[in-house]
Amino acid sequence: MSKADLLETWGDHLAKARRRSPHTVRAYVAAANRLLERTGAESWQDVAAMNAGGLRLQLAQRRNDGLSNVSAARELSALKGFLAFAREQLGEDDASAPRLRGPRVKKGLPRPMTPDDATNMADMVEALASDGWIGARDRAVLLLMYGAGLRIAEALSLKGSDLPLGDTLTVTGKGGKQRVVPLIPIVREAVADYAKLCPWPLPASGPLFRGAKGGPLGQGMVQKVMANARKALGLPASATPHALRHSFATHLLGAGADLRSLQELLGHASLGSTQIYTKVDAATLLETYRNAHPREKD
Repeated sequence: MSKADLLETWGDHLAKARRRSPHTVRAYVAAANRLLERTGAESWQDVAAMNAGGLRLQLAQRRNDGLSNVSAARELSALKGFLAFAREQLGEDDASAPRLRGPRVKKGLPRPMTPDDATNMADMVEALASDGWIGARDRAVLLLMYGAGLRIAEALSLKGSDLPLGDTLTVTGKGGKQRVVPLIPIVREAVADYAKLCPWPLPASGPLFRGAKGGPLGQGMVQKVMANARKALGLPASATPHALRHSFATHLLGAGADLRSLQELLGHASLGSTQIYTKVDAATLLETYRNAHPREKD
């Protein structure tokens, strides 16, 4: 079996069996490719025989290339998965990867936007657009992220068949996991306005959100228009598309939503992913206290 065969089998496993995103598949296959190139491994036996020392050497070389702690931790996760998969391919009794602790990664808290900033952002992208239908499109996408907590990829994966939007929307998230999210009137109205103005046909099987030339709207364009609106509003660099989803979660939690419900709305596989928002809310509360308490101003 050639190196190309190993990588193709690994990539197929990630995409089909593990249902990883295309971005993750590319990153994990690239990590495996770097390992194979350095070691010269050309079979599952070669890969399965690698130990913690071999992984440590691979990471050391990557760190010499300037890899950050976050990227190194991701690379290690990919390589451990690759080695475990190799052992599975050989039918070994112990198919676990070598034990090796990765670099410590400090998790930063998401920086949510205020409700006013989030809605002002949606209005600003509409105002800055070169065409009325494009402005309506951009506003609708941003309101789906802030008003329904959708990831940018989830919003852009909607089809014409999702129209007309009702009180709820079934969303397919990471790993193909589906969830139902409620839609408030302002979100439904924004999407309906865009659909009415869009000059391109919106067939059931085609993308709901279209680019200027009629093709699927890309994430890069959403990021670009939001960056322009951020500058116009004088907002910090943290005001990104994903910050709208963070804001959705933080504002719901602050209004009394429980963690389990929030987990379902966000489509998190584990409650641990959702619990970070309790820290965000506490941080916001502390900032409010410091800004408002008279003793803090002495």
